[in-house]
Amino acid sequence: MFNGRPLAVFQPFIDTATGRIAGVEALARLRGEDGQLRSAGPLFSDPKTPPSALRRLDREVREQALARFHDAPPDWFLSLNISPRWISRLRPEQALPSLKQVQRSGIDAQRIVFEITELGGASTRLPGVVERYREAGARVAIDDFGAGYSQLDRVLALQPDILKLDMRLFQQAARGGPSSEIVKALAQMAEKTGCWIIAEGVETEAELDFALECGARYVQGYLFAKAEEHFFASDAFVKHFAHLRDHYVQQKLAERARVMSLRQQLAELMDSFKDWIEGGSRADQLPQPHTTPWLLRLYQCDRYGTQLTANLEWREHCWHSDTRYVGHNWSWRPYFYQLLAEGWEERRLILSSTYRDATTNQYCLTAGQFIDNGKRLLLIDIDAVGF
Repeated sequence: MFNGRPLAVFQPFIDTATGRIAGVEALARLRGEDGQLRSAGPLFSDPKTPPSALRRLDREVREQALARFHDAPPDWFLSLNISPRWISRLRPEQALPSLKQVQRSGIDAQRIVFEITELGGASTRLPGVVERYREAGARVAIDDFGAGYSQLDRVLALQPDILKLDMRLFQQAARGGPSSEIVKALAQMAEKTGCWIIAEGVETEAELDFALECGARYVQGYLFAKAEEHFFASDAFVKHFAHLRDHYVQQKLAERARVMSLRQQLAELMDSFKDWIEGGSRADQLPQPHTTPWLLRLYQCDRYGTQLTANLEWREHCWHSDTRYVGHNWSWRPYFYQLLAEGWEERRLILSSTYRDATTNQYCLTAGQFIDNGKRLLLIDIDAVGF
C-alpha cells in the first residue's frame, strides 16, 4: 500500500530552563528500497489514501515508538500524535487503542503526551477521550495552536496541558509585524490557563529568540536536531543552547539599555516642555526637539483622562496643531491608569509598554508625568519603531 516500510523517528524537545532534552516526539517516516527516509505526512493529507491503511500506519509507528522508548532516559516524555478523526469510529465505552498500546508497552502513562492534531475535524466525543487519557495519567497537547479560529473553543473544552504553536504562524511571527503580537497574546493566554508552550519549527536563532520572548517551555526544530532514528544524549545541546540563550540575554540587556537612555531623553524633554508650559505656552517659544526624531506628539489631560489641549505633532522638523481630540477621554487606556497607579505619589515619569495605536496604526509608547501640582498630565507619544 505504501512505497516504503513504516518507521518511527524521534525529534527532541529542548527544555528552555536547562538546555537539556526533556522528551521526544515520535514521527512517521517511510524507508524506501534505496534506504532513504521520507516523511509519511503527505499520506495523511491525501484523500486517496484509504483510512484503514492510515490507521494501521499510525498504530505501527506508535508501537515502534513505545517499544524503543524503553531505551530513552527515564526522565524523558514521549509525545504521540493522535488524530481525532478516528474517534468517531470508536464504540461508546470501547477501550482506546492508543491507551491499550501504552499499557502493553509497560511505559508509565505519566511519561506520555498525547498530541491532538487536526482539530478542525475533531469529534464531539473528543473531550471524553481526553478525560480518559488524563485518568490514565497521561498529559494532553494541542498541536498547531493558532492555525484555526475555532481552536480557542477547543482549548476551553479540552483544557490541555501543553499547546504547540502552529509552525507557519510562529515562523511568520518571528519575522515581526502584527502576527508577532498575535502569537505573543496566544502565548500569554496559554500561560494564564496553566498550559506549557512548545514552539516547533525553530530553525533560526531569530526564531529561538522569539520563542523565548513568548515564554516557551520547550523548543523543537532544526536549529537543534532533525528527527532521527536514534536518541541523542540528554545533554547533547546544552552548550549550544547556552550560547544562544546568552546571546538572547545580551540582546535583551542592550534593549534595556536603550530604554534607559530613552527614559533619560524623555525626562529632559519633559522638563523642557514643563518649562514652556509654566512660561505661558507661547507658540514661538515651543522647544524644537531636533535630536529626537522618534517624538510623535505631546498633549495634556486632566487627572481623569480628558484631553485639555490640542495634539502638538512634530513632523518634518516643525510643530503642527491638531484639535480633533480635545475633550476625548483616554482613562481606559492601559498607559493612563498605569500613570495614575505609579506616577501619582512620586510625580515621576512613567513609560508605557509598546502598543498599537488604533488611530494612527503605529506602534507607540507613551510617556507621562503629572504637572501643575498634580492637576494635569503631560503626555508624550513616541514611535516605538523609530527609537
